[in-house]
This record gives sequence, C-alpha cells and structure tokens, in this order.
Amino acid sequence: MKRSINKAAVLGAGVMGAAIAAHLANVGIPTYLLDIVPNALTPEEEKKGLTLESPAVRNRFAAGAIANLVKAKPAAFYVPENAALLTPGNFEDNMAYLGDCDLIIEAVVERMDIKQNLFAKVEQFRRPGSIVASNTSGLSINQMIEGRSEEFKQHFIGMHFFNPPRYMRLLEIIPARETLPEVVDFVAYFGEVVLGKGIVICKDTPNFVANRIGVYGMCATIKAALEYDLSVEEVDALTGRVMGRPKSASFRTLDMVGLDVMLHVAKTVYDYTNDPAEKAVFEPVEPLQKMLENKWLGDKTKQGFYKKVKTEAGKETLAIDLKTLEYRPKQKVKFASLEAAKQAGKPANQFKALLSGKDKAAEFAWKITRDVLLYAANLLGVIADDIQAIDNAMKWGFNWDFGPFETWDILGVPNVVERLKAEGIPVPRVVEDLLAAGKTSFYEVKQGDRFIFDQQSKEHKPEKLGEGVIFLTPLKEKGKVLLSNSGASLIDIGDGVVNLEFHSKANSLGEDVMGMVRKAVEFVEKNDYVGMVVANYGQHFSVGANLMLVLMEAEDEEWDDLDFMIKEFQRGTMALKMCKKPVVAAPHGMALGGGCEVCLHSHAVNAYAETYMGLVEVGVGLIPAGGGCKELTLRAYELLPPASDSVKTGGTNSVQPILNRVFENIAMAKVSTSAREAQKLGLMRATDRVTTNRDLVIGDAKKLVLEMAPTFRPLQLKQVPAVGAPGYAALDVAIHTMRWGNYITDHDAKIARKVAHIITGGGVTPGTMVGEWDLLDLEREAFLSLLGEPKTIERIRHMLATNKPLRN
Repeated sequence: MKRSINKAAVLGAGVMGAAIAAHLANVGIPTYLLDIVPNALTPEEEKKGLTLESPAVRNRFAAGAIANLVKAKPAAFYVPENAALLTPGNFEDNMAYLGDCDLIIEAVVERMDIKQNLFAKVEQFRRPGSIVASNTSGLSINQMIEGRSEEFKQHFIGMHFFNPPRYMRLLEIIPARETLPEVVDFVAYFGEVVLGKGIVICKDTPNFVANRIGVYGMCATIKAALEYDLSVEEVDALTGRVMGRPKSASFRTLDMVGLDVMLHVAKTVYDYTNDPAEKAVFEPVEPLQKMLENKWLGDKTKQGFYKKVKTEAGKETLAIDLKTLEYRPKQKVKFASLEAAKQAGKPANQFKALLSGKDKAAEFAWKITRDVLLYAANLLGVIADDIQAIDNAMKWGFNWDFGPFETWDILGVPNVVERLKAEGIPVPRVVEDLLAAGKTSFYEVKQGDRFIFDQQSKEHKPEKLGEGVIFLTPLKEKGKVLLSNSGASLIDIGDGVVNLEFHSKANSLGEDVMGMVRKAVEFVEKNDYVGMVVANYGQHFSVGANLMLVLMEAEDEEWDDLDFMIKEFQRGTMALKMCKKPVVAAPHGMALGGGCEVCLHSHAVNAYAETYMGLVEVGVGLIPAGGGCKELTLRAYELLPPASDSVKTGGTNSVQPILNRVFENIAMAKVSTSAREAQKLGLMRATDRVTTNRDLVIGDAKKLVLEMAPTFRPLQLKQVPAVGAPGYAALDVAIHTMRWGNYITDHDAKIARKVAHIITGGGVTPGTMVGEWDLLDLEREAFLSLLGEPKTIERIRHMLATNKPLRN
C-alpha cells in the first residue's frame, strides 16, 4: 500500500501538541488541532456575550494555541502564513474530522488513563488504515492501546518529538508489538524526509532512549555535585562545551526544560525499575524536592537554579546554593583541570584533558562520565538494538557532540576498562565482547566510511545512512578532490556532478575562496561534468566576506587593493551566474552578505529549511558589493508582467513598488528566519527548493542539477530600464521620514541613499538601460566610498570585537 500524509490531526493543544501541529503545517500538511472544551467562561468571553455553547468558547484552547504559535519565539512556523493550515476544534464536536486524516498524533497530558480513554474515542472516528501515534515522552506504547482492535494496534506507533519540534532533530519511533513493519518503515521515511528528523527506532521501555540516558546523566550529575560540594556554576562550567555538551550545560538546561518535567521523567524510571542502584540514581534529592514545592521550576516560573534580578547596576544573574537554597551572585569558576582542558584545542581533546586532571573537578567529571558510559553500554539491546541508535539519540535529542559509545572511543576503550578495573567496577558485556573480538574501538573509519561494532556478529558493520545522504569528508578521503586551496575545494560527488565546498574560517569569502569559485566554473565548463553544487557541512554556509581583511586594507588606505578585491569578488559571483552548466547553491545555517550573494548568482537554490539568509552589510556601514543590490534589482523587473516593461512617463514606474521592497530588504539588513521566508523576501525564487533534513540537502541539490542539465541554456547578461532620479526621489522621501522620526542615524541615512542610488540606476534619466556591470560598478563605488567614512570603520571594528552591530 502506497502511503502519503495529505491531512493530519493533533490531539492536544498544549505546548508540544501545538508545536507539532505547526511543524506539520510547515511542510504543507493541513492539520486539525483539537483540545478539550472549557468548563467556564473567561471575563473577556462574558463581555462579548458568549456562552459555553459558542464555538469560539468551545474551541478556545486550540484557537488560542494557534494564536500563540504565530507570536512564538523562536518562531514555530517557517512563515506566519502557515498558521492558515491549522484548523482549531475540540474533542466533543469535531472528532469526525479524524475520518479525513491519514495521520493522528496524540499529545495530551502524560497520564495513561487519559490516553487510553482518548484512543477509545479515536477508534470510533478514524478511517481504517490511518496511522495513529502517541507523542508520549516515556509511557508504555503497548499499555496505552490495551482493549483496542487488532487493526488499530497494527497502525499504532509512538512518535516522540523533542521540544521545540521545528528545531530539535530527534524523532524517536516506538513500534507497538502489533505495529505492521510497513507502518514503521513509512513513519520513519515520513519523519526523515518530510519532517526532516533524525530517526531512532526505540523499544517500548520507560523514557525510550534519549530521555532514559539523558535524565540518568542529569540525576547522576546532581548527586555528584552534592557529593563533591560543587556549586551550580562550577557544575555548568564542567559539563558544558568542555565535555562536548551544549553551552547551557546541566543546571541552565534544567531551567530551560523545567524542573517539574525532569522530575516527572525521572519518576517514570524510578517507578518502573527493580534495580536498587538504578532506583537510587533516579530518586530525587531533597533540594530538588523543596524547589519543586516552592515552584522554583526554572524559566517558566522566573527562577530555578538561576534567577535574574534587577539591581542599581542593571540586570544580575543569581545562582542558588544547593545546600541552603538561598540565591547569591554568580561566582567565577576556576579549576586547574578546567583551565588545562580549555587549552587542549578540539572538543574531544578538551574532554580527555579534563578527565586526566588530578583535582576535584576532574574527579567529578570522570565519575559522571563513567556512570553514563556504563549505563548506556548496559542498556544496549534493552532500549535500542544498536550502538548507532543510542549515540544518535543523544546527539540529536540532547545536542551532545558525541554519543556515549563515541565517548568510549575518544577516551580509549582499553584506558577506560583499565580505570574501571582499578576501581573494582564490572565491565559491560558489550565492551568485553569488543575486546574479546580483538578490537579496541566501537567505531572504525575505512576510506572515509564509518563502520560500527555489532554485538551480535562481533564485527564492524557499515554505518546506516539514509537514502540520498551525501557526506563530503568520506569523498575527500577517497580521493575525489579535483581542485583545492586553503579556502575551498571542488569534489566529485558522482553522476557527473561536482560540489564546491568552502572551508575557510566561518566559511568567510576571501580571495582564496573566490579564486576557487572561478577555477571551479572553468573546470566544470571544460570537462565532462553536467553541473555543480555549492555546499558545505560547516556550522554555517557562509558569513560573508572576510571583514578583518577589508578593515586592514581600509585602515592602510590601500584603495587600489580594495578596488581589485571587490572586482575579484564580483568576477567570482558573475562566473557562477554565467556558468555554461547549471549551478545549484545549497545553503544552510547563516548565508549572510557574500554568502547570500553566492546564492543569488546561482541558477537555482536547494536550501536547508533552517537557512537564515540576508544582505547584512548595512550593519557594518557598507552596502552589498558582490552583486547583491544588482541581483535584487534585476529580480524586481522579473516580477513585472511583460506589458509593463516600458517605463511610464511622469516620474513613476510600475516597478517602483517592488524596488521599494528591495530597498527595504537591503537598507534594513533583513535576514530570513527560514528558507521559506527567504523566498518571501525575494532572496530565493518561488521555484527554488527547500529540504527539511540537513543530511539530504546536498543529495537533493545534486538531483536538481541533474534535472536541470538536459534543458539548461547559459544565461545572457541582462539590461533593465532604470527608474532613475524620480525613483531615487521617492526612496529619499522615505529616508528623510525615517531620519525625522529618529528611527535611523545620519550614517544610516547616508548608507541608505547609497543603496537607493544603485537600485535606481545611478541618477540616470528614467528609462535609461542599465546593465549588470553598470550596477556592479555602482556597488563597488559606493562600497569604497563608505570605507572612507570613520563611522563605517567604527562599525566594522565593533562587529569584529563583539559580533554585534553598532548604531552610530
């Protein structure tokens, strides 16, 4: 049976249910959001003369949740318009909606009796063959469908999203005993390809994989903190980036998640397990119990392990004393082992350095690391069948840099075993099996491909990768690099397609990168390749031009060198545009300034959904000079119907409203909050594509190149009729108004006028045809003139020093 999800329902409009519904809307699926019927009117409803029978009252919880989603920060929707795909309803009036749905996700309160009663009702209304799922964070999947029909059970599955669902990658899938294999396979495919998730197949055990290990680690950390008499600040300094964990570390993370949530998850295992040692770890300590009674739950109650207060000097963050439960000013953390670790370089080296120390901090770090490594190893086969699933769950669900088994390898399995034996601690069975098989690591890399130890066969088996995944590092190790320099490489990714990878610091675009852009285009054109992808696996696609180099040249007044540098940058972006074979940019993360201009000059874009794109040069006192102003100007004319190509007389032009939006995007340095918003801002075309799964972006971009290649024809240089001085005057009025209202500074106004000058054609007579190189010359001239402004130099220095814009 070929399946697809054309319509869905989410039952429960709380924080998680509403956010899951929002993400379904993000991928274009119309979704019903249902919740309970209120039993009392609000004062506002009474004033409006509504009754408990009024639809607005009966749907209040779901409708209110949708309204809150639109205002949510971070944004729940790719674009606010996606809210229109959500339909509110309630459990009494609208259960018939379920008959239209291919997927029904339950996300109500974590109580078994409530879930069981709801599923009994769902069975009355759902269509046979539709998939029903629970978003439970740890209750038994099999228990909640007791009493349901065989057909219901066959189409029932656990789908545990992590909060917030749009951004957190992990989706744990938990089949029930009777779930059909094809249902498991389809939900895994849907989660990975459509929703963009990393899939981990779990067994029906309490808290599944990520929460089982993660909350164990959290509980063990709290108990060790009390044992070693460490403050919350000291624990967070030791359990953050230095251990390959998020900056929020332990207690700051708990404040974000909520102490009540963590204790609820811990109680699930505490009530389930009969192992005294495991029970002891999950048993809440007295300070946490008191904090729970006081409702000091974290961010949602404005105080938890940390608390922000206002003082005469401004805002101050206080930390709780775990012994007295009194708040005091945060204290600086200093340990010899921590300082040594920070100097060790890469995160893995920092981790090893920390654990090799001799002070209290190192002993604490070893204890909590050891306990988590042992716990994860002993749960292999209990919570999930393979090492990769456990490691991925912790990386995707808790944002760890390395999973537990990867950590065994980083620390050295024989070294850890030796330390365990010295402490009289039993070695887990899987570790004994590994060493008995003559192997010393759970992971092996052969010619760039990873192999993972399989406990059943006692051999290393290939890492499981989704269909269409392309990683660049293995290809480079297999000798697929065609061209390379310090800033970029050209890699053969198969089927006649090459990938241009940036690998400079922060993927900034300097002379080396732009030189490789031109060489790559020439190479593709001259050789038997069908096209090129521009993509990388850095944290960000590109943060733009090398700002430090620009500042140094400007301070030395090397104007000729700067002019040449800008020309070379423009030659690089134009080489992409004029390439005789299709070029597809595949941005992710930040694609700012020059990174955005690379995308604008590619023939098509296949972006990761979480792409934050914009021309941000105004923030450092400059204007886009790599063709950004030019490309958005040309795209304004593309949006005109053919009959409107000619310029109207009298100083007006039908393109002017579109140019006004172009001006606003550039002058206000607008950055999209998603790839879909980049389309809305005109930074991507409506025909460009968006991929929700990070690992599939390059593969999808490659497919697009192959689709385009058979009918691709090289582009021709464009000319457009400039709106000229009248168009500039219209924009100047807006600039004057903004300045008069004190919304912008004098220097902002000067920069904005430079932008207006460029996009209106440089002061020419209306209707004068201006070409691409004309607009590029105007960009370069404006860029150089602004570099001569002291306020621009101040902005650049401030950005380099603080990574924040300066308004001067």
